[in-house]
Amino acid sequence: MEGTIKNLGHLSPAVARLATSPHTLEGFLKMSALFERTTLEPVAREVVIMTVATRNACDLCVNLHTAKLRGLGAPEELIAGLREGKPLTDERLEAVREFTLAVYATAGAVPDDALDAFLSHGHTRQNALEVVLGIGAYTVSTFANRLTGASH
Repeated sequence: MEGTIKNLGHLSPAVARLATSPHTLEGFLKMSALFERTTLEPVAREVVIMTVATRNACDLCVNLHTAKLRGLGAPEELIAGLREGKPLTDERLEAVREFTLAVYATAGAVPDDALDAFLSHGHTRQNALEVVLGIGAYTVSTFANRLTGASH
């Protein structure tokens, strides 16, 4: 929690609720920090996060990551598409969104054509596994936020 206060300048209610289980909080913070260091570009990472957040109906997460996307200079059209779960006009980022949904829908048993579609937009097999890491980290966050009532 001290690290969160240092990074954000305050302790968010969601983090305080997650701290009811120090192991869960620590696990999420470590996984999300690892995800931030992946080779996926920052906006692509946010596409993964927003796709998970909208899929799992975590309003808090959607709002937090909307702000993060704005801070990264993402176009409002992209943000609106992610918030609404609609296809993105940026084909490379849409490939990330579609792949994230495919990983979820298949519990990781993504068909070859879905993986090939992801790779055909300049992403790598390493990126594919990094998407899995992002899904894991932000599934923990969205599920915990919903369980504790912090998602709204």
